[in-house]
Amino acid sequence: MKDFRSDIQKYLETEIQVLKSLDLSELNDAVGAILAARDRGAAIYTMGNGGSSATASHMVCDLSKGIYENIGGKKFLCECLSDNVPTITAIANDLSYDDIFSFQLKDKLCKGDLVIAISGSGNSKNIIKAVEFAKSVGAVVVGITGYSGGKLRELCDYSMHAAIDDMQISEDVHMIFDHMLMRIISDSESK
Repeated sequence: MKDFRSDIQKYLETEIQVLKSLDLSELNDAVGAILAARDRGAAIYTMGNGGSSATASHMVCDLSKGIYENIGGKKFLCECLSDNVPTITAIANDLSYDDIFSFQLKDKLCKGDLVIAISGSGNSKNIIKAVEFAKSVGAVVVGITGYSGGKLRELCDYSMHAAIDDMQISEDVHMIFDHMLMRIISDSESK
């Protein structure tokens, strides 16, 4: 059997390095924006493609069920735009894949609502189109990115950024953001 220990160690060391380089002030502001959205009764919409789609879905589970189960109180009003496959495929087929998120937000997203957009590259056309729409109606945008952050990082109001040119480690860190958010809110509100 081949020995993968040095490869495993290298991957873990890279991940640790990225975690140590995170901008804590930036993360703090994003967590605050998400809590503020809940406190004002705003709707929260998450979205992403591929692995980011899974993170967006997981985040809705943690915000709407996990935190509430742990502490009770006011619920997060969350929806993952990546979860409804029939809707997504109908929009992609009849309009364009670039419209799968923005179309779902039309006539639903309101000023002061919150959009959490997850994109490793920060340049996914469907994410950018939805974020531009969100900004046009006065919604707040939290961007979760990797690499340089791309256009999403430039457009968002708050950023949770993993500065590494590696999709797998970016996606790992994005899930850490989700679980960190859940733990911080649960711990701070249960005291």
